[in-house]
Amino acid sequence: MVLQQYPPPAEGAEGPDTEEQNDDHRLGVYGWRKRCLYLLVLLLLSTLLVNIALTIWILRVTCLNTEGMGQLRITSDRVRLDGVSEFLFSLYAQEIHSKQDTSLLIHSESQNVTLQACNGKGGVLGSLNLGPQSMESVGQHFEVMTSTGKLLFSAGTEQVVVGADKLTITGSDGAQCEHSIETSLVRAEHSMDLRLEAPTRSLHLDAPKGVHIKAVSGSGQAVSSMDISLLSMDGVLILDAERVQLPRLPLSGEGEKGSPGEQLYEVCVCPDGRLYLSKAGHTSTCHDNSHNC
Repeated sequence: MVLQQYPPPAEGAEGPDTEEQNDDHRLGVYGWRKRCLYLLVLLLLSTLLVNIALTIWILRVTCLNTEGMGQLRITSDRVRLDGVSEFLFSLYAQEIHSKQDTSLLIHSESQNVTLQACNGKGGVLGSLNLGPQSMESVGQHFEVMTSTGKLLFSAGTEQVVVGADKLTITGSDGAQCEHSIETSLVRAEHSMDLRLEAPTRSLHLDAPKGVHIKAVSGSGQAVSSMDISLLSMDGVLILDAERVQLPRLPLSGEGEKGSPGEQLYEVCVCPDGRLYLSKAGHTSTCHDNSHNC
């Protein structure tokens, strides 16, 4: 290897300053620039540490995991919420049910709770609105059933059906019906009176196989400001009691007197259905007194 040698400078010759040569060959950042660079690196490192700490805190607070976030668990067939959850807007679901042995509570702190069933075009087919003062149900048909599937109550556009074994009305004024009622039995509670009343119109009791009015431990009264009609198309009219009293029937004819202190009468019927009393004789006296009809 050949090394080139240069002769040393002569004494007294002018050459470059040694300190200036050293300054010309320095590499890097020095002085205030170096301090600013270190400060910037320190600031970036602090920001990175804060971001990592915030990320870890958010993951722990939200309980983010592979199945969901927080109390929310997302599986292949359902979404599960544990504890109390709050929804700010509408919730769309095909089925909502609680966990086993726990109740399901739907609570609104502002106005009401509304459940709606919609079709594919967004039209409302039925809705249930629970308000602060009332409950409204909108739909073509409404049903209330037991846990075993027995119908308790149903309401539609054509009829209302009560499927319970007994319907009890506890109001002090009873029940007011604007139109007809079809039922197989109407009775009062124990030790209570049963009253069928039409204050301004007429009262009709009709049945294809007869009407049976029975008072087990009390008396029965039929009061009308005009006429009372008892009509049987094909059968007979039966008044089954120990004593039947018609106190205001007119008395006609002069019949024979019975035993002392006793007077016998005969109940006669006119062709138009009127009843009157005729003093009894050895034979019927109705024909003799038929002029009263």
